[in-house]
Amino acid sequence: MAHSLTQLISSSALDPSLKKIAEKVLAGERITFDDGLLLYEKGELGFLGTLAEFVKEKKSGNKVFFNRNFHVEPTNICVYTCSFCAYSRLIKNREEGWEMSIDQMMDIIKKYDGQPVTEVHITGGVIPKQDFKFYTDLFRKIKEHRPELHIKALTPVEYHYIFKKAKLSYADGMKAMKEAGLDSMPGGGAEIFDPEIRDQIAGGKCSADEWLAIHEEWHKLGMHSNATMLYGHIEKFRHRVDHMERLRQLQDKTQGFNCFIPLKFRNGNNEMSHVPEVSVIEDLRNYAISRIYLDNFEHVKAYWAMIGRSTAQLSLNFGVDDIDGTIDDTTKIYSMAGAEEQSPKLSTQELVDLIKQTGKKPIERSTLYETVMEF
Repeated sequence: MAHSLTQLISSSALDPSLKKIAEKVLAGERITFDDGLLLYEKGELGFLGTLAEFVKEKKSGNKVFFNRNFHVEPTNICVYTCSFCAYSRLIKNREEGWEMSIDQMMDIIKKYDGQPVTEVHITGGVIPKQDFKFYTDLFRKIKEHRPELHIKALTPVEYHYIFKKAKLSYADGMKAMKEAGLDSMPGGGAEIFDPEIRDQIAGGKCSADEWLAIHEEWHKLGMHSNATMLYGHIEKFRHRVDHMERLRQLQDKTQGFNCFIPLKFRNGNNEMSHVPEVSVIEDLRNYAISRIYLDNFEHVKAYWAMIGRSTAQLSLNFGVDDIDGTIDDTTKIYSMAGAEEQSPKLSTQELVDLIKQTGKKPIERSTLYETVMEF
Protein backbone atom coordinates (compact mmCIF):
# COMPACT_ATOMS: atom_id res chain seq x y z
CA MET A 1 0.00 0.00 0.00
CA ALA A 2 2.95 2.37 0.58
CA HIS A 3 3.81 2.04 -3.13
CA SER A 4 0.20 2.85 -4.11
CA LEU A 5 0.19 5.88 -1.82
CA THR A 6 3.54 7.12 -3.17
CA GLN A 7 2.21 6.80 -6.72
CA LEU A 8 -0.90 8.73 -5.71
CA ILE A 9 1.14 11.56 -4.20
CA SER A 10 3.27 11.86 -7.34
CA SER A 11 0.20 12.23 -9.56
CA SER A 12 0.08 15.65 -11.20
CA ALA A 13 -3.73 15.50 -11.22
CA LEU A 14 -3.98 15.41 -7.41
CA ASP A 15 -5.29 18.54 -5.69
CA PRO A 16 -2.32 20.19 -3.86
CA SER A 17 -4.25 20.42 -0.56
CA LEU A 18 -5.06 16.69 -0.70
CA LYS A 19 -1.46 15.93 -1.65
CA LYS A 20 -0.30 17.57 1.61
CA ILE A 21 -2.67 15.37 3.59
CA ALA A 22 -1.49 12.24 1.75
CA GLU A 23 2.13 13.17 2.53
CA LYS A 24 1.24 13.46 6.23
CA VAL A 25 -0.43 10.04 6.18
CA LEU A 26 2.57 8.48 4.42
CA ALA A 27 4.90 10.03 7.04
CA GLY A 28 2.73 8.79 9.91
CA GLU A 29 1.85 12.35 10.97
CA ARG A 30 -1.50 13.23 12.54
CA ILE A 31 -3.93 15.12 10.33
CA THR A 32 -5.70 18.19 11.69
CA PHE A 33 -9.38 19.10 12.05
CA ASP A 34 -9.16 21.19 8.86
CA ASP A 35 -7.51 18.27 7.06
CA GLY A 36 -10.37 16.00 8.12
CA LEU A 37 -12.91 18.51 6.84
CA LEU A 38 -11.06 18.80 3.55
CA LEU A 39 -11.12 15.02 3.11
CA TYR A 40 -14.92 15.08 3.47
CA GLU A 41 -15.31 18.02 1.11
CA LYS A 42 -12.84 17.04 -1.62
CA GLY A 43 -11.74 13.44 -1.12
CA GLU A 44 -12.81 11.08 -3.88
CA LEU A 45 -13.52 7.47 -3.00
CA GLY A 46 -10.41 5.94 -4.58
CA PHE A 47 -8.10 8.50 -2.98
CA LEU A 48 -9.62 8.00 0.47
CA GLY A 49 -9.49 4.22 0.10
CA THR A 50 -5.78 4.29 -0.69
CA LEU A 51 -5.02 6.41 2.39
CA ALA A 52 -7.28 4.38 4.68
CA GLU A 53 -5.86 1.03 3.53
CA PHE A 54 -2.32 2.32 4.11
CA VAL A 55 -3.25 3.22 7.71
CA LYS A 56 -5.11 -0.05 8.29
CA GLU A 57 -2.35 -2.26 6.93
CA LYS A 58 0.18 -0.63 9.25
CA LYS A 59 -2.09 -1.49 12.19
CA SER A 60 -3.52 -4.91 11.38
CA GLY A 61 -2.09 -6.03 8.06
CA ASN A 62 -4.45 -8.20 6.05
CA LYS A 63 -6.45 -9.36 9.07
CA VAL A 64 -10.19 -8.91 9.52
CA PHE A 65 -11.61 -9.59 12.96
CA PHE A 66 -14.95 -10.97 14.15
CA ASN A 67 -16.27 -12.62 17.28
CA ARG A 68 -18.93 -15.10 18.35
CA ASN A 69 -21.51 -13.04 20.17
CA PHE A 70 -25.20 -12.66 20.87
CA HIS A 71 -27.35 -9.81 22.11
CA VAL A 72 -29.76 -9.48 25.01
CA GLU A 73 -32.07 -6.46 24.82
CA PRO A 74 -33.65 -5.95 28.26
CA THR A 75 -36.39 -3.58 27.08
CA ASN A 76 -37.44 -1.46 24.13
CA ILE A 77 -39.43 0.88 26.38
CA CYS A 78 -37.62 4.14 27.03
CA VAL A 79 -37.97 7.41 28.89
CA TYR A 80 -36.18 9.16 26.01
CA THR A 81 -37.60 10.02 22.60
CA CYS A 82 -34.79 10.11 20.04
CA SER A 83 -36.15 11.16 16.67
CA PHE A 84 -33.87 8.74 14.76
CA CYS A 85 -34.90 5.71 16.81
CA ALA A 86 -37.34 3.14 15.45
CA TYR A 87 -36.65 0.72 18.28
CA SER A 88 -37.92 2.28 21.49
CA ARG A 89 -41.48 2.70 22.71
CA LEU A 90 -42.51 5.35 25.20
CA ILE A 91 -43.39 4.24 28.73
CA LYS A 92 -46.95 5.50 28.17
CA ASN A 93 -47.25 3.42 24.96
CA ARG A 94 -46.33 -0.11 26.03
CA GLU A 95 -48.44 -2.13 23.58
CA GLU A 96 -45.48 -2.91 21.30
CA GLY A 97 -42.95 -2.97 24.10
CA TRP A 98 -41.22 -5.62 26.16
CA GLU A 99 -39.54 -5.62 29.55
CA MET A 100 -37.47 -8.62 30.54
CA SER A 101 -36.89 -9.83 34.06
CA ILE A 102 -33.47 -11.04 35.17
CA ASP A 103 -34.75 -14.62 34.96
CA GLN A 104 -35.92 -14.10 31.36
CA MET A 105 -32.52 -12.74 30.40
CA MET A 106 -30.78 -15.62 32.14
CA ASP A 107 -32.95 -18.01 30.11
CA ILE A 108 -31.56 -16.46 26.90
CA ILE A 109 -27.99 -16.72 28.22
CA LYS A 110 -28.50 -20.37 29.22
CA LYS A 111 -29.60 -21.17 25.65
CA TYR A 112 -25.94 -20.68 24.68
CA ASP A 113 -24.55 -23.10 27.25
CA GLY A 114 -22.09 -25.43 25.57
CA GLN A 115 -21.76 -23.15 22.52
CA PRO A 116 -18.44 -21.40 21.78
CA VAL A 117 -19.78 -17.84 22.12
CA THR A 118 -17.42 -15.49 23.92
CA GLU A 119 -19.53 -12.33 24.41
CA VAL A 120 -23.00 -11.24 25.46
CA HIS A 121 -23.89 -7.71 24.33
CA ILE A 122 -26.56 -6.13 26.58
CA THR A 123 -28.22 -2.82 25.76
CA GLY A 124 -31.71 -1.47 25.21
CA GLY A 125 -34.10 1.22 26.39
CA VAL A 126 -34.02 3.15 29.66
CA ILE A 127 -36.70 2.56 32.27
CA PRO A 128 -36.81 3.25 36.05
CA LYS A 129 -37.44 -0.41 36.96
CA GLN A 130 -34.19 -1.60 35.43
CA ASP A 131 -32.03 0.27 37.90
CA PHE A 132 -28.66 -0.01 39.61
CA LYS A 133 -29.58 -3.08 41.68
CA PHE A 134 -31.24 -4.73 38.68
CA TYR A 135 -28.08 -4.59 36.58
CA THR A 136 -25.55 -5.37 39.31
CA ASP A 137 -27.67 -8.42 40.21
CA LEU A 138 -27.88 -9.42 36.52
CA PHE A 139 -24.13 -9.15 35.97
CA ARG A 140 -23.41 -11.20 39.09
CA LYS A 141 -25.83 -13.92 38.02
CA ILE A 142 -24.27 -14.13 34.55
CA LYS A 143 -20.80 -14.49 36.06
CA GLU A 144 -22.00 -17.10 38.55
CA HIS A 145 -23.50 -19.10 35.71
CA ARG A 146 -20.72 -18.67 33.12
CA PRO A 147 -17.65 -16.87 34.49
CA GLU A 148 -15.75 -16.79 31.18
CA LEU A 149 -18.56 -15.13 29.20
CA HIS A 150 -17.54 -11.52 28.48
CA ILE A 151 -20.24 -9.05 29.51
CA LYS A 152 -20.30 -6.02 27.20
CA ALA A 153 -23.18 -4.00 28.53
CA LEU A 154 -25.01 -0.69 28.62
CA THR A 155 -24.13 2.67 27.15
CA PRO A 156 -23.46 5.94 29.00
CA VAL A 157 -27.08 6.89 28.25
CA GLU A 158 -28.20 4.00 30.46
CA TYR A 159 -25.48 4.45 33.10
CA HIS A 160 -26.10 8.20 33.38
CA TYR A 161 -29.77 7.56 34.16
CA ILE A 162 -29.05 4.63 36.50
CA PHE A 163 -26.38 6.49 38.51
CA LYS A 164 -28.43 9.68 38.76
CA LYS A 165 -31.38 7.70 40.13
CA ALA A 166 -29.08 5.87 42.58
CA LYS A 167 -27.39 9.17 43.59
CA LEU A 168 -23.98 7.79 42.63
CA SER A 169 -21.04 9.53 40.99
CA TYR A 170 -19.85 8.17 37.65
CA ALA A 171 -16.64 6.97 39.30
CA ASP A 172 -18.43 5.06 42.09
CA GLY A 173 -21.06 3.74 39.71
CA MET A 174 -18.60 2.35 37.19
CA LYS A 175 -16.48 0.83 39.97
CA ALA A 176 -19.56 -0.99 41.27
CA MET A 177 -20.44 -2.26 37.79
CA LYS A 178 -16.91 -3.62 37.38
CA GLU A 179 -17.13 -5.37 40.75
CA ALA A 180 -20.47 -6.90 39.71
CA GLY A 181 -18.88 -8.46 36.62
CA LEU A 182 -19.06 -5.90 33.80
CA ASP A 183 -16.15 -6.51 31.40
CA SER A 184 -16.52 -3.75 28.80
CA MET A 185 -18.87 -1.12 27.41
CA PRO A 186 -20.34 -0.89 23.90
CA GLY A 187 -20.09 2.39 22.03
CA GLY A 188 -23.75 3.32 21.63
CA GLY A 189 -25.49 6.53 22.61
CA ALA A 190 -22.75 8.76 21.21
CA GLU A 191 -24.88 9.79 18.20
CA ILE A 192 -23.35 13.18 17.29
CA PHE A 193 -21.58 15.18 20.00
CA ASP A 194 -22.29 18.69 18.67
CA PRO A 195 -24.92 20.06 21.10
CA GLU A 196 -27.07 21.75 18.47
CA ILE A 197 -27.47 18.56 16.43
CA ARG A 198 -27.63 16.32 19.50
CA ASP A 199 -30.50 18.33 20.98
CA GLN A 200 -32.46 18.00 17.75
CA ILE A 201 -32.10 14.23 17.34
CA ALA A 202 -31.51 12.98 20.90
CA GLY A 203 -32.74 15.67 23.27
CA GLY A 204 -32.81 14.77 26.97
CA LYS A 205 -30.13 12.09 26.78
CA CYS A 206 -26.79 12.51 28.46
CA SER A 207 -24.68 15.23 26.89
CA ALA A 208 -21.51 14.65 24.89
CA ASP A 209 -19.41 15.65 27.91
CA GLU A 210 -21.30 13.21 30.12
CA TRP A 211 -20.93 10.41 27.56
CA LEU A 212 -17.19 11.01 27.38
CA ALA A 213 -16.87 11.35 31.17
CA ILE A 214 -18.45 7.94 31.81
CA HIS A 215 -16.09 6.28 29.33
CA GLU A 216 -13.17 8.10 30.94
CA GLU A 217 -14.10 6.80 34.41
CA TRP A 218 -14.34 3.29 32.98
CA HIS A 219 -10.95 3.62 31.31
CA LYS A 220 -9.43 4.87 34.59
CA LEU A 221 -10.32 1.46 36.05
CA GLY A 222 -8.10 -0.13 33.40
CA MET A 223 -11.13 -1.26 31.40
CA HIS A 224 -12.02 -0.90 27.72
CA SER A 225 -14.95 0.28 25.64
CA ASN A 226 -16.02 1.09 22.08
CA ALA A 227 -17.12 4.35 20.46
CA THR A 228 -19.69 5.08 17.75
CA MET A 229 -20.91 7.95 15.58
CA LEU A 230 -24.34 8.17 13.97
CA TYR A 231 -23.85 9.75 10.54
CA GLY A 232 -25.85 10.53 7.44
CA HIS A 233 -28.81 12.49 8.85
CA ILE A 234 -28.94 16.26 9.53
CA GLU A 235 -25.30 16.67 10.54
CA LYS A 236 -22.70 18.47 8.43
CA PHE A 237 -19.20 17.24 7.67
CA ARG A 238 -17.75 19.51 10.37
CA HIS A 239 -19.95 17.82 12.97
CA ARG A 240 -18.49 14.44 12.05
CA VAL A 241 -14.93 15.75 12.33
CA ASP A 242 -15.74 17.44 15.66
CA HIS A 243 -17.14 14.14 16.95
CA MET A 244 -14.02 12.20 15.99
CA GLU A 245 -11.75 14.94 17.36
CA ARG A 246 -13.34 14.63 20.82
CA LEU A 247 -12.90 10.86 20.71
CA ARG A 248 -9.30 11.20 19.55
CA GLN A 249 -8.52 13.55 22.43
CA LEU A 250 -9.97 11.17 25.03
CA GLN A 251 -8.12 8.25 23.46
CA ASP A 252 -4.87 10.22 23.72
CA LYS A 253 -5.59 10.57 27.43
CA THR A 254 -6.76 7.04 28.30
CA GLN A 255 -6.02 4.58 25.46
CA GLY A 256 -9.21 2.85 26.59
CA PHE A 257 -11.16 2.56 23.32
CA ASN A 258 -10.94 -0.75 21.46
CA CYS A 259 -12.56 0.35 18.21
CA PHE A 260 -14.63 2.98 16.42
CA ILE A 261 -17.93 2.07 14.78
CA PRO A 262 -19.59 4.48 12.33
CA LEU A 263 -23.34 3.79 12.41
CA LYS A 264 -25.39 4.66 9.35
CA PHE A 265 -28.66 6.52 9.95
CA ARG A 266 -31.55 4.41 8.67
CA ASN A 267 -34.83 6.23 8.06
CA GLY A 268 -37.34 3.42 8.50
CA ASN A 269 -40.19 3.75 11.01
CA ASN A 270 -38.95 6.81 12.87
CA GLU A 271 -39.59 10.55 13.17
CA MET A 272 -36.85 11.28 10.63
CA SER A 273 -38.26 9.17 7.80
CA HIS A 274 -38.29 12.31 5.62
CA VAL A 275 -34.47 12.52 5.79
CA PRO A 276 -32.96 10.57 2.89
CA GLU A 277 -30.24 8.03 3.64
CA VAL A 278 -26.75 8.60 2.29
CA SER A 279 -25.35 6.45 -0.51
CA VAL A 280 -23.07 3.44 -0.20
CA ILE A 281 -20.30 5.63 -1.66
CA GLU A 282 -20.73 8.04 1.25
CA ASP A 283 -20.69 5.08 3.66
CA LEU A 284 -17.33 3.98 2.27
CA ARG A 285 -15.93 7.53 2.26
CA ASN A 286 -16.95 7.87 5.91
CA TYR A 287 -15.29 4.58 6.91
CA ALA A 288 -12.11 5.64 5.13
CA ILE A 289 -11.95 9.11 6.71
CA SER A 290 -12.65 7.57 10.14
CA ARG A 291 -9.68 5.25 9.69
CA ILE A 292 -7.42 8.12 8.58
CA TYR A 293 -8.51 10.57 11.30
CA LEU A 294 -8.59 8.26 14.32
CA ASP A 295 -4.92 7.39 14.22
CA ASN A 296 -4.90 6.30 17.88
CA PHE A 297 -7.75 3.79 17.48
CA GLU A 298 -6.47 0.33 16.59
CA HIS A 299 -9.66 -0.84 14.89
CA VAL A 300 -12.57 0.47 12.80
CA LYS A 301 -15.64 -1.75 12.70
CA ALA A 302 -18.51 -2.05 10.23
CA TYR A 303 -21.70 -3.65 11.56
CA TRP A 304 -22.63 -6.03 8.77
CA ALA A 305 -26.16 -6.29 10.19
CA MET A 306 -26.69 -2.55 9.72
CA ILE A 307 -25.21 -2.05 6.24
CA GLY A 308 -25.65 -5.53 4.73
CA ARG A 309 -23.13 -8.18 3.78
CA SER A 310 -22.04 -6.79 0.42
CA THR A 311 -21.37 -3.26 1.73
CA ALA A 312 -19.55 -4.79 4.70
CA GLN A 313 -17.32 -6.65 2.26
CA LEU A 314 -16.65 -3.44 0.32
CA SER A 315 -15.78 -1.61 3.55
CA LEU A 316 -12.87 -4.02 4.07
CA ASN A 317 -11.07 -2.13 1.27
CA PHE A 318 -11.73 1.25 2.90
CA GLY A 319 -10.03 1.02 6.27
CA VAL A 320 -12.35 -1.37 8.10
CA ASP A 321 -10.77 -4.38 9.84
CA ASP A 322 -13.67 -5.70 11.92
CA ILE A 323 -17.21 -6.69 10.94
CA ASP A 324 -18.60 -7.53 14.42
CA GLY A 325 -19.93 -10.99 15.14
CA THR A 326 -22.33 -13.83 14.55
CA ILE A 327 -25.18 -11.97 16.40
CA ASP A 328 -27.50 -15.00 15.91
CA ASP A 329 -30.64 -12.93 15.15
CA THR A 330 -30.66 -11.58 18.72
CA THR A 331 -30.93 -7.85 17.99
CA LYS A 332 -33.90 -5.80 16.77
CA ILE A 333 -32.27 -2.37 17.15
CA TYR A 334 -31.17 -2.20 13.50
CA SER A 335 -33.82 -4.26 11.75
CA MET A 336 -36.65 -2.14 13.19
CA ALA A 337 -35.06 0.93 11.59
CA GLY A 338 -34.87 -0.62 8.14
CA ALA A 339 -31.37 -2.10 8.21
CA GLU A 340 -30.32 -4.30 5.30
CA GLU A 341 -30.42 -7.45 7.43
CA GLN A 342 -33.92 -8.06 8.78
CA SER A 343 -32.91 -11.30 10.52
CA PRO A 344 -29.24 -10.72 11.32
CA LYS A 345 -27.61 -14.10 11.79
CA LEU A 346 -24.42 -15.55 10.36
CA SER A 347 -22.70 -18.79 11.25
CA THR A 348 -18.99 -18.64 11.96
CA GLN A 349 -18.31 -20.34 8.63
CA GLU A 350 -20.46 -17.81 6.76
CA LEU A 351 -18.55 -14.93 8.37
CA VAL A 352 -15.23 -16.57 7.55
CA ASP A 353 -16.30 -17.09 3.91
CA LEU A 354 -17.55 -13.50 3.67
CA ILE A 355 -14.11 -12.24 4.75
CA LYS A 356 -12.12 -14.69 2.61
CA GLN A 357 -14.02 -13.63 -0.51
CA THR A 358 -12.37 -10.22 -0.19
CA GLY A 359 -8.87 -11.72 -0.04
CA LYS A 360 -8.47 -10.91 3.65
CA LYS A 361 -7.51 -13.20 6.55
CA PRO A 362 -10.34 -13.95 9.03
CA ILE A 363 -9.41 -13.84 12.72
CA GLU A 364 -11.85 -14.83 15.44
CA ARG A 365 -11.14 -12.50 18.34
CA SER A 366 -12.19 -12.00 21.91
CA THR A 367 -13.95 -8.73 22.78
CA LEU A 368 -10.55 -7.28 23.68
CA TYR A 369 -8.97 -8.41 20.37
CA GLU A 370 -7.06 -11.39 21.65
CA THR A 371 -6.82 -14.03 18.92
CA VAL A 372 -9.17 -16.96 19.54
CA MET A 373 -8.62 -18.69 16.19
CA GLU A 374 -6.98 -17.95 12.83
CA PHE A 375 -8.71 -19.24 9.68
